[in-house]
Amino acid sequence: MARKLTFSLNMGWRTLLTDFGIRPEHVLCKAALPEDLFSHAERGLDTEAYFRFWRALEQEAGDPLFPLHLVDKVSAEVFDPPLFAALCSANLMQAAQRLARYKQLVAPMGLELQVNGAGALSVSPRWLSVQTEVPWSLQVAEVAFFLRLARMATRAPIKALRVELPQLPASSSARHYERFFGVAVQQGDAPCICFTAADALRPFLTLNEGMWRVFEPELRRRLSELDAAASTGERVRAVLLELLPSNTASIDTAAERLGMSKRTLQRRLEAEGENFRALVNSTRESLARHYLGSTTMSGSEIAFLLGFEDPNSFYRAFLEWTGQTPDAARSAMRLH
Repeated sequence: MARKLTFSLNMGWRTLLTDFGIRPEHVLCKAALPEDLFSHAERGLDTEAYFRFWRALEQEAGDPLFPLHLVDKVSAEVFDPPLFAALCSANLMQAAQRLARYKQLVAPMGLELQVNGAGALSVSPRWLSVQTEVPWSLQVAEVAFFLRLARMATRAPIKALRVELPQLPASSSARHYERFFGVAVQQGDAPCICFTAADALRPFLTLNEGMWRVFEPELRRRLSELDAAASTGERVRAVLLELLPSNTASIDTAAERLGMSKRTLQRRLEAEGENFRALVNSTRESLARHYLGSTTMSGSEIAFLLGFEDPNSFYRAFLEWTGQTPDAARSAMRLH
């Protein structure tokens, strides 16, 4: 699949840095970047230039707590559309799915999402085309952002279940990090933040499907530049990951998200030997098997994540797909 090698820093960075008390032009100068970079979205940064930007931020701030303070300044008015898309989501699970799809529009990275046996959601940034060491402050900011997002969107004092970083904070600031995350930072191979199942599914008070529909077409257009080589079926599956939790996985909505008419989508799927209903069912079945085999979530919770009206509808559908009940399938998976 074709991948974008550059991305832009939008005007929101100027506001964020100014609110933080840092002069944007000083940071750009230290990073050897154009002074008017924030005003020209067409100027793309590669990974090395993006890391230079973050190292310059570290130098200008001169504070080991700077990435936490910076994240605390994040608000809706400085969000780039992919990040605002997360705030408009139904819950943190859907927000993480949207960001996993759109994150690489604003940074040289993707996101790896996992759900463990207790239904906890883990989010880990994965860097693209890395040739040099990833700035430590950037790793901190990426995991801290998800906690900030969850707190902003739910207005609840959410704490992380677990936080891992390749390098621990200095002993002098470790307590500050623990107070921010609500848990002591552990050392791990890669940055990661984990949330309980209850917090991952806690409703976002900022849910706004109307606003999402306003700017989402532009995200689709920009993402199409990344996914130019993807098949229509692959693109539909990616969209379904966003639509299923909100129970909006209709062909009309999927076609709208992909920037084409319903008839065009049907025609392209037929040319690939696919059809929309089969893709919905196969995506639901795949996700159901994952949740049954990898978590202890109840059938009701899984039904919710798959966009079913009630658990009984999920049970009947799963039996039709597999010839087994969800409980029987879970037992068989554990035996193997």
